[in-house]
Formats: sequence, C-alpha cells, structure tokens
Amino acid sequence: MEPKRELTSVDLAALVSELNAYRGAKVDKAYLYDEDLLRLKMRDFDRGRVELLCEVGDVKRAHVAAQGHVPDAPGRPPNFAMMLRNRLSGADFEGVEQYEFDRILEFSFSREDRDTKIIVELFGHGNVVVCDENYEIVDCFDTVRLKSRTVAPGSLYEFPESRINPLTVSYEGFAQKMDQSDTDVVRTLATQLNWGGLWGEELCQRAGVEKTLDIEDAGEEEYERIYDAVQRLAESLKSADVDPRVYYEGGEDEPAGDGEEDDSDSDKGRVVDVTPFPLEERESLASDVYDTFNGAVDDYFFELERDDEEETGQKKRSTKPDFQEQIEKHERIIEQQEGAIQGFEQQAQAEREKAELLYSHYGLVDEVCSTIRSAREDEVPWDDIEATFEEGAEQGIDAAAAVVSIDGANATVTLELDETEVTVDVFEGVEKNADVLYQEAKRVEGKKEGALAAIEDTREELEEIKERRDSWEEPDESADEDDGEEHDVDWTALQSVPIRTDEKWFERFRWFHTSDGFLVIGGRNADQNEELVKKYLDKGDRVFHTQAHGAPVTILKATDPSEPSKEVDFPETSLEQAAQFAVTYSSVWKDGVYAADVYEVGADQVTKTPESGEYLEKGAFAIRGDRTYHNDTPVGCAVGIQCEPQTRVVGGPPAAIEPVTVTSARVEPGRYAQGDVGKRIYRQFREVFTDTSFVRKVASPDKIQHFLPPGGSRIVEE
Repeated sequence: MEPKRELTSVDLAALVSELNAYRGAKVDKAYLYDEDLLRLKMRDFDRGRVELLCEVGDVKRAHVAAQGHVPDAPGRPPNFAMMLRNRLSGADFEGVEQYEFDRILEFSFSREDRDTKIIVELFGHGNVVVCDENYEIVDCFDTVRLKSRTVAPGSLYEFPESRINPLTVSYEGFAQKMDQSDTDVVRTLATQLNWGGLWGEELCQRAGVEKTLDIEDAGEEEYERIYDAVQRLAESLKSADVDPRVYYEGGEDEPAGDGEEDDSDSDKGRVVDVTPFPLEERESLASDVYDTFNGAVDDYFFELERDDEEETGQKKRSTKPDFQEQIEKHERIIEQQEGAIQGFEQQAQAEREKAELLYSHYGLVDEVCSTIRSAREDEVPWDDIEATFEEGAEQGIDAAAAVVSIDGANATVTLELDETEVTVDVFEGVEKNADVLYQEAKRVEGKKEGALAAIEDTREELEEIKERRDSWEEPDESADEDDGEEHDVDWTALQSVPIRTDEKWFERFRWFHTSDGFLVIGGRNADQNEELVKKYLDKGDRVFHTQAHGAPVTILKATDPSEPSKEVDFPETSLEQAAQFAVTYSSVWKDGVYAADVYEVGADQVTKTPESGEYLEKGAFAIRGDRTYHNDTPVGCAVGIQCEPQTRVVGGPPAAIEPVTVTSARVEPGRYAQGDVGKRIYRQFREVFTDTSFVRKVASPDKIQHFLPPGGSRIVEE
C-alpha cells in the first residue's frame, strides 16, 4: 500500500491537545526549507528546546519534532523567514486550534507589541498564512485568488467554506445526511459526513455494519450503531485518550508491539501509516505502540523521509533550495504566458476583422437582417425563414447564399463573408453588431494587458531566483557591517540591496516621522480614528484636524506609548508638517483643493463625550477650549524608498520624506486613480535601482498606494 503522506482531520483533532501542552513556550527563530517546510525553534521552561515543524508540500504535517529529526539550518534566510523572525522573536506560543473538522490549524502567538496568527492549510496544494490579530494577511507561501476566497498579503484571511463537522453533528443531522445519499454506507461516511475513506471503513468495522451496504437498505439500527461508534471516537479525541500506532508493511519480522523499543535487527519494513488509535482495518500490518500521538507522527514522517531517500538515492531535505527546478518552472510559466498573449492578440484581431467585414458588406448584411425581421413581424417560423434562404441560395441569390445558419433561439444569423463566418443579432443594425465585435476585441485586449503584467511579474521572480542562486554562497555581510562609522552607500548601484525590516505598531495607520524625528499618526477610517483617540492619545501629544468633513485624526506624538507621557516643546517644523499631513489625507485632496485651514489642540482638549443633547458618530470626537489655526496649509505628499536603517516605502510631507529616501516621487491632486499612480511610481523606482527585485519586494504598487492620499492624483514632473 502507498504510505500516508498527509495528516487527516482525525489526526489533527488528536494532535491539537498534545500541541497545546507547549503553551507558554517562547519563539527563538523561524526557518524555511524548500519553500514548503516551516520550522519554529522555541524554548519551553519545563521541556527545554521545542521544534515545531509545519510542512505543506507533497507531505502535509504539523508536529513537534525530536532534535535529531530536525534538518540543519539553511544558509541565508529568505524574506518570509526574516519576516517571521521580526514578528515572533520572543513571542509566547498561546496555543493551536483546528478549524471545524477541516485540515487547518491556527497557531497563535503573542508579544507585547503585536499578536500573530499562523494558519497552516494541510489540504490541496497546502499553504502557510501569517496574519495579524485582526486576520489581515501579512504574508503567505502562495497567493490564492478564487471566486470563493482570496488569500493574499493585505487582504483579510477567510477560512474555506466548512463542511459538516461529524464530531459534533446531532443524530438527526447525521441521519438526514445518510438519507440524502444515493450510494453505499462507507462512501456516504467518507464524502457526505467528511470522514474520508479510511475512517469511513473503520467506523463501519467498529459498528459491525457492512461497508458496501446500500444506503437504501440501511435502517435506523445501522444508523444508531454507526453513530454510537462516532460518539465513542469523538469522546476519545476530546479527552485526548489516544493509543497511537505506527504501521509497517513488507517487513520480515513482526515487532513486539508492547510499546517497548525494539533493539533487535528485525526489519519491520516500510512505514505506511500513523494513527491516534489502533485500526481494525490495519490489523494485518505490523505496528509499534507509542505513548503520545505527536511522538508517533514525528517518528513516522522521519522514517518516511528516510525510506524515500533510500528509494531515490537522494537526500530530500537539502539546505540549499533547488534553484534550477524553480528557474525551469518559471521559464515554463513564461512560455505559457507568452502563448496566451499571442492567443489574445489573434483573437482580438479576428474580432476586429469580423467587425470590418460587416461594414465592407454593409448592404448584404442589412438586407439579410431586414428580411428576417420582416418575416418575424409576419410571424413566419424560424425554420421556414431558414428554408426560404436555402431556396434562395439554390437560385443563386448572393444574400441568401451568404447565410450559413439561423439560430431562432438567440435571434442570430451566421453569415459567410469573404470566407469568414460572422454571427450577428438580426434585431440590431449593422453598426450595433460591429460595435459589439469591437467591444469584444477591446475586452480580449484587456486580458492581454493583464497577461503582460503577469508575465512581467514572473520575469521579475525569475530574475530574483537567479540572483538568489548566484548569491547563495556569498556571506551575509549586512549583519557585520555596523562598525559605528557612517558609510556612503550607493544603494541604487548595488546588485543586491540587503533588506532590513522591523515592523512597528503604528504601520497599520497612516504615519510618517517629521524632520525632527517625531512620529505622526493618522486614522485610515472611522474605526482607526476611534482607536487612536481612545488608545494612543497621551498627555503631551498634539492633535490636528481640518475644518473639512472626512479628515483623519492626526496625532503628533510626544512619546512612544510604552514610555511615560510628558510635555514636549515641538519645533515649528514638526507642527507645520503634522498640519500638512492632516490636510493632505483629508477630503480636501479628493476635492482637488490645494490648501485648507487646519486647527491644532492639546490631547486634554479632545473628548469622546458629546455635549448634552448631541451625538458623536464612530470616529468623531468633541473639542473643548481654544484652537490654534494653521491657515491655508498646502497639501503635499511624497512617496519614496528608504534604505537605512530599514528598507521600506515611506510617505508624507515632502520636507520630511525626501531627505530620508534614496529616491522619491511627489504627487498632487489629479485625475488618476490611486492604483494607476502607484504602478507609475513603481515603474519609476525600478528604473532607479539596479536591483529591481529589491524594488518589487519592498515597494510594490500596493505598498506605494498605501501612502497615497485618498482620491485622484498625478505625479509632479520635475
């Protein structure tokens, strides 16, 4: 039999309680192997080192591994691993949950500055998704864009639509699902009740019900016996009352099976399955007994990998990524994309040519359509109309001879014009039919534009892989360069710009640092405005707001939230830049206005308590006392790439942004959408840097758009 390579829903349900025994362990480091195996190295007060492995490739598993079963640390950590290290270093493991009865595990981690969730999808192609506490996706192994759900950085994570949970379903719900089936008992348990084939057979065996029994011949007695077997299994899983087994096939000797280690040289054969309970379906196989299911899973997959290596003669888990395989894969994708683009071009050209044929045979097309319309007005059946045209064709009438077929259901006629078949709507004029064809050509060309953008992304990814291949053996010098002296680095000329990230608490808001180093934060919506006033407004801070409706709460921070609040004498430059920030990201920009008044107040003047008889909407607040006005404050925004001390996109008032960025672009109110301006700035940045893959990673169009004001914009040409 083929060895098991994916954990089942039952396996995950049994693993969860054992993995939760490691709650409180602190994360040290994250490692990524071959882009499908994630390793989290943690420290537990009682157990010492804890190694959590999550694999989502051909093998799909999640468990704590013995130290001897952990692959050596890879060379240079990829960006995904570095991102996890920044988010999780020192974080506490809060626990893991299985989503419903699906093959999805949600690991939770907390740190003083942020919470992180790692969602491991152990079904289909597999995926690992990193989210913040609000389930906004920070990064993921694979981007998924389906009609039912999207998994992509920046979007909210949505769990797949869940099927029935057989562990919690009532007897009535169970019986209803069984009654709705039109197959046998075991297939019904496997598919309709979400048990899968193996456990469907096992439940039939435990219940003493013939698995091939047709559902129509099964009665309440069989239902009750199977449901009792389900309940017993559910109770064992809930109470973690497991009796794990690792099964072998093809061995020469039978193992002792008493839970003790076998020190003999007996060949138990190849591992084929691991289960939290002994299976009657596996009675004929040799097996080992384990104290914990996690230990059984760990040993099983370690042995499975060794068996695979013996068969293939190759070590599976190389610390060096298979760059050649990745390069060949991307080259195949590019070839397919180029073929698709060529197909779109041909299709669009064919639609345009059909439209032009209608105009070049205007009289003939109009005559055919007019004849059919007149006949239909006289209630002539479609079949009779078609027969009339066939007779006309036999008589040598050109218009009739051009008719290939008539479709009465859709009221269309297909004509042969210069050896090309063109289908037209008989109740529309020639111009309208031609316009439909031109619009279709335009739609196809739009698909071509999307394919061109996709192929550009694939080519960038290919170049990035080649650069990673070339630099794999190079030492990571970035960590050793800090000698206390300043160095002038031409970041734009570097072949590979080192990426340094350290995501801060304020980065989900609008933000920038003034020329004097003070943090300014603003809300993106009413919820964030509410949060800023309630949670982050401290004594000593200054609050800015425009007179215009739809402006963000803007706070000039005197201190970090983790520091004691205090009064600060803000420089005039910081006050002016905070005021400009407030007006830039307000509705003033959206209205195409270039300046407006901004008022400034102290933190103690802002309250969420309305005057008697008044009401404050979410995100709104009341002001008490005098206001300081910044009259005719001009809008102004620049977006640029910062390379030190961190590599990231920053945006805000030009006077604050331009001095700290390697390259930047100014924008002003205009007619172009945020997305279009973000793409233009991205292309502009790529022309500046030699390392274009670096630009794509730290300054993609969506990251640039994050700093653009709401409404239309245009780039200021210098």
